[in-house]
Amino acid sequence: MADVVNLDQWPDQQTRGHTIPGNRYTSREFFEQEWEGMWTKVWLLLGREAQLPNPGDWQMEPVGREEILMVRQKDGGIKAFFNVCQHRGNPLVSETRGHVRSRFVCKYHSWAFTPDGELNFAPDKDDFPEGNPCGKVRLVELACETFAGFIWVNMDPEAQPLKQFLGPIWDEWEAREVHTWKRTMANTMWLPCNWKVVLDNFNESYHVPTVHMGATPSTDRKAVRGNINTYYKETRFDLADEGHNRMVMKGGYSTGQTDKEGNILEPLAGLLEYWGLDPAEFKGRPEDTREALQEAKRKRGPEMGYSHYSNVPAEQLTDAFHYTLFPNFAVSLWSDGFHFLRARPHPDDPEQCLFDNWWYSSPASIGAPNSNRPLSGDLENANPETGEVDVNVLTYPEDSIGPAIEEDVAVFVTQQRGFRSRGFKGVYLSNQEKRIRRYHELIDDYIDGRLPK
Repeated sequence: MADVVNLDQWPDQQTRGHTIPGNRYTSREFFEQEWEGMWTKVWLLLGREAQLPNPGDWQMEPVGREEILMVRQKDGGIKAFFNVCQHRGNPLVSETRGHVRSRFVCKYHSWAFTPDGELNFAPDKDDFPEGNPCGKVRLVELACETFAGFIWVNMDPEAQPLKQFLGPIWDEWEAREVHTWKRTMANTMWLPCNWKVVLDNFNESYHVPTVHMGATPSTDRKAVRGNINTYYKETRFDLADEGHNRMVMKGGYSTGQTDKEGNILEPLAGLLEYWGLDPAEFKGRPEDTREALQEAKRKRGPEMGYSHYSNVPAEQLTDAFHYTLFPNFAVSLWSDGFHFLRARPHPDDPEQCLFDNWWYSSPASIGAPNSNRPLSGDLENANPETGEVDVNVLTYPEDSIGPAIEEDVAVFVTQQRGFRSRGFKGVYLSNQEKRIRRYHELIDDYIDGRLPK
């Protein structure tokens, strides 16, 4: 039965030739248009259900000038509110996570709100000309849904359902059982660049041979392969009607995986052995290991605890499925690793963004070899309450955001400097960078009130 799971087809998309001028990354006027027209109209991935295991647990995350408070309810559901007291505008909480027994109490005048958002205490309640505010005043609630173990919110009172917004992403991610995966690494820092610089980068693989592999203009890009094959003629580029994108890169078990005699090297050798394959049998033909691993994983995966293997296409067992979810979330979804890359805008500066570089691992894979995992993770330092590691807030440029990604970050910062130049007249994109153009055209559509249906 598992062998009939095929990689689905996404529809073709047309672009309109957007030139993407540099002022989209520096202009405060455009920054404001973007905030009002786009950020307040889309579903945003903000929290994680595992961070709120018990009723009264809460998490607060910023996005632009807003702070969103997400609270686990008595019935097991989650509600989201703007983190602001309805009396005089003071934020209710300042920390990123906590637990409330019965009420959120504002530190300014002690107005108290229950976890479901209702005001149930105000000092001197008889002194209000409009009457006692208790029972009348509530925290302002946002549309809130959960999917793939994450908490999604939308500031638009007329928001379409999350499933409709996600389109083909919904079914693909449900099959992978991502809601059971654990966060094993979490680095976050403010960067001196616009949030779109980050998403542009993760909307293409054209930069990989140069930025991550030290390629030169004369390098044969067909031969530049590490754990993935980034050659554009062998990569699948998809664009969904809803504005999300997918890039599928084959497992690059070729160049860089053998010694001069053709013997399979680590980490590929250990991965083969873990799945019951003899590395010596693939001497001189590392490219054959991709399909061999797919067959071995399909056959042995379920009995080893990899329950999602029977639900996904064969390509998902070896290849990199890289998604960019509009507007600000990119993720490389491997067979057992989920590379979480998110950029959020600064409250008022278009040339800064908050960047998250996190890693999630499937339960069965924690501690197991996996050459398709660019970042390793463990749960040795996990929070005992949540079962996941806490966020490590770092400082640029003193700290490193993490292996490989620090190379991307270096380009983010220099590119932002280039966008300030009047000498930059707009992009000249290859077809494999088409997803960048469509991303920017979709931002303009939102600003102009043309939301995807």
